[in-house]
This record gives sequence, C-alpha cells and structure tokens, in this order.
Amino acid sequence: MTPAELSSTVLHAVRRAVDAGELDVTVPARAVVAPPGPGGCGDYATNIALQLARPAGQPPYRVAEVLRPYLVGVDGVADVVLTGPGFLNISLGGAAPAALVEEILSAGTRYGHADASDASDASDASDASDAPDGSVVRLHCPHDLRAVVVADAVARVLRCQGALVRVTAEGFDREWTAALGVLVDGVGPAPASPPVTVRPVPAPADPLPLGRDAARWALLHPAAHDRPRIGDEHLAQREGNPLFRVRYAHARSRALTRNAADLGFAAEPGPVPDAPQDLLAALGDHPRVLAAAAAHRAPDRIARHLVAVADAALPFLPTVLPRGGEKPSAAHRARLALAEAAGTVLAGGLTLLGIDAPDHL
Repeated sequence: MTPAELSSTVLHAVRRAVDAGELDVTVPARAVVAPPGPGGCGDYATNIALQLARPAGQPPYRVAEVLRPYLVGVDGVADVVLTGPGFLNISLGGAAPAALVEEILSAGTRYGHADASDASDASDASDASDAPDGSVVRLHCPHDLRAVVVADAVARVLRCQGALVRVTAEGFDREWTAALGVLVDGVGPAPASPPVTVRPVPAPADPLPLGRDAARWALLHPAAHDRPRIGDEHLAQREGNPLFRVRYAHARSRALTRNAADLGFAAEPGPVPDAPQDLLAALGDHPRVLAAAAAHRAPDRIARHLVAVADAALPFLPTVLPRGGEKPSAAHRARLALAEAAGTVLAGGLTLLGIDAPDHL
C-alpha cells in the first residue's frame, strides 16, 4: 500500500464510521499520512482523529478508537496503535514495501510528481491550488544570485506538481545561466498582478567558484531565512558533506545494478523482511515532501529529505548483493529493487534542485 493509497484508506475508514452512525462528521477531502513523529510507532501516522474531534463533539482519542477497527481489517494494514492525544499509528503488511518499490520504479524520477488533475489531493499542499485551475504562479526576486537560484528551484518543484510558473527578477547576470543553469522569464519591476516574492537571506560570498552542483546545493540546502555557508566543505568527498552522501548513495545504487547484471540477475520488487523502516518511510514520504515544498515555496525541504533518504539507504546498500558462495535469489532481487528505488528517489530529487546525479562518483 502506497502513502496515497493509505490516505484514501483512512478516508474510507472515516466514511464507514459515518455510515455506521459512529461519527457525525463531514468526511474531509484529504487525510495527511506521514512517518510517525516522536513517541509514534509503525510505518505511518495520521492525525485525522484530532482533525475530526471538534466537529464530532468527541475527544480525539475517542475518535481514534472509533476509527481503529475500520483500519485494522483492511488488506495491507497489519496493525494500528493509538498514541498521544489520538494519533493513529499504522503498520503495513509484508507486501507494502514491494508495492512502494514497484510504484517508484514504475514512475522513475517522476515519482511524487502530480498531474494537474490530482495536484489538489496532495497532502500538506494547501497552497497548490495554482495547478488545477490553470492560473500562473508568479515568482519575483531581487537582483541577487541566491534569490534567483531559489526561485529557479521553486519553479521546478511547482511545475512537477502541475503548476504554471513565471519567474521575474529585478536584475539578472548572464553568467548565472552559464554557471548555475538558472533562467528567468523577465527582468525588471514586479509584474502588475501580485507575485510571490522570493527573498532569501543573501549568500555571504560568491558561490560560483564552487561549480554548478555544489553552489546550488550550498544555496538551496539551508532554509530561506538561514544564511548559507559558502566554502570548500561542499566539495569535500567525505561523509561530513551532505551533498556527497546524497550523490554517493545514488552512485552506489547504480553500481549495485551493474554488479548484479554481472552476476546474472536484475531487480524484482518483492518482500524484504529486514528492510530498514526508516528507508521505507522516507521513500514513501517523498510525494508529500514534494507537495509541501511546492506549497511552501521551500526547496530546502527536498534537500533535507534527500539527506534523510541517503542516510537511511547507505547502511542497507552493502547488504544487497550475494556474499561468498551465495547464489542470487528472490530475496537478492527484492533487495536490489529497494536499492534501485532509493537511487531513483535521490536522482529525482537532485534533478528538481538542478543538481546532477552521476552514476559514477
């Protein structure tokens, strides 16, 4: 069961409880499903009970108790645990990782992208209604390199969620296109229609000497209100560099595919009994992260999410291939598929940030 399917399952549980007369509420348009927070458990958690408590006239925990039986009996849901004031923590069945991996590999680097027809269903994307009605999101930024790079990344993310975007800047230097691949649609004052102003804290130094990939990462990884660090640490080929970890995890996943081919087998989604739960949660959360990054005009959310995916994937990758005299089995094919899914998410996220994802590093 994918996160989108699980969100629909939660809404269906609410509908069944309403039809049974156990809840007197209007079924909401969406249910937010995300990895559990502190104190949570399982694969995913939802705050739907807290959302419905006031209209239902019942405490959140009681609403959660009503909904739990309607979720436990669903195919793909192994268990539901109530925590805190009324969070529903959902553990998925053994087939869940295979379904998630299959979805990622089928979509490729477009996993998490939304069509105009379904952009409005994305969780945590309350501002993403720009997409379905065909209106244009207008981004305007000052004559500042970081602002232009952030606006360029925001435009990429909004477009992946189905929005139409136009970027203007008060000033623009031609060398920025050659060095960092950024473009704007117009130069001059802000357009007449109210634009979204993109004005992050400027960089303290010129990032161009870092090169395209490291410079973009240095400008995009911090939140807009944080001052970026511009230094050689972004070029270091070591684990202390988050960009290196992300690109290294991607390159390792691609190397595993090549090595597996040499051993005569390929990836095939299937159950991975000891699959890292933090990796599965991070992969499943990717569509929500993209939607939230678009809604909040915050590409830094994607950068931090990619670091989380890489950090969860790196300990798993050395366990994928057969060892010693082992022969490739269905388990190895399933593990390889999970590794390829992680690499696919990393490549897709880096592409949205305008950063190369090399197969060799």
